[in-house]
Amino acid sequence: MSAAGGAAEPASRHPTGAARTDTPLSGFPQAGAPRFESIDGVRRGLAGVSYLADEGIAGAVYLADRLAKPVLVEGPAGTGKTELAKSVARLTGSRLIRLQCYEGLDESKALYEWNYKKQLLRIQAGSGSEWQALEEDIFSEEFLLARPLLDAIRAPDPVVLLIDEVDRVELETEALLLEILSEYQVSIPELGTVRATQIPLVFLTSNNTRELSEALKRRCLYLHIDYPQLERERAIVETRVPGISASLADQVARIVRSLRTLDLKKHPSVSETLDWARTLVLLGVESVDAEQARDTLHILLKYRSDIERAAKELAGVDPAG
Repeated sequence: MSAAGGAAEPASRHPTGAARTDTPLSGFPQAGAPRFESIDGVRRGLAGVSYLADEGIAGAVYLADRLAKPVLVEGPAGTGKTELAKSVARLTGSRLIRLQCYEGLDESKALYEWNYKKQLLRIQAGSGSEWQALEEDIFSEEFLLARPLLDAIRAPDPVVLLIDEVDRVELETEALLLEILSEYQVSIPELGTVRATQIPLVFLTSNNTRELSEALKRRCLYLHIDYPQLERERAIVETRVPGISASLADQVARIVRSLRTLDLKKHPSVSETLDWARTLVLLGVESVDAEQARDTLHILLKYRSDIERAAKELAGVDPAG
């Protein structure tokens, strides 16, 4: 699949393994062959890989494919943002390339860097060569170390690029993403511009620890994934926890929903709900009473004050109600 439908030609004076494509007249990246037949097809397909998507999630994935735009997925931690990208990769049979963001992440870890040790050895081995020829040699594909962003751009096979927790990086590092997310290309001073051979599906996740720049948001479709409603969380538990009964899944979803109404430091996430449900199944619990719920609260909650507050609340709550 071509990024812009044009014929492939070298991206620069040195081969980089990527194809160069002409810029579309519209100014927008051109989507390739459709990955999905419809929004409902996305939802059914994701359900087939055990990800229960609502209309908004399925619509964002469908439009990301047809508009060739990244999706910025925001929401509380543990609500299925990262799992969405993984599930789309499974559904489409694509390779998942993940860039885990953190404070201090720079170009050499996100985009590319040169193999300096190997370059030095080449310089020493060719000490009698003219510098111009030597320079062209050491700044070639052989000495280039591709990191996740460049790897996704150059990949000849279908790719889902996951840029996880993008809100953890500094603004300077966030700026590295702008060219990739708008043009699906990377500029390497020594080699030239590497343009995508195919447009990957791109998902950026954010836990809202800081406000992202307007420039980054402008390049993305926006999707907010919040804690699910009772019925959907119950269905998620039934789908993702083997051996759980419908009645236990309902109790788990109801208890978790009640805990999220409390003033806690950290509300239980969907992933923690699933961990708790698996724990109860493992312990052979068929119906949760208040004592069992209190004894396993450390699976759901991670602060002592939250556990104490939740225990008091559960003392007066009928989990089956």
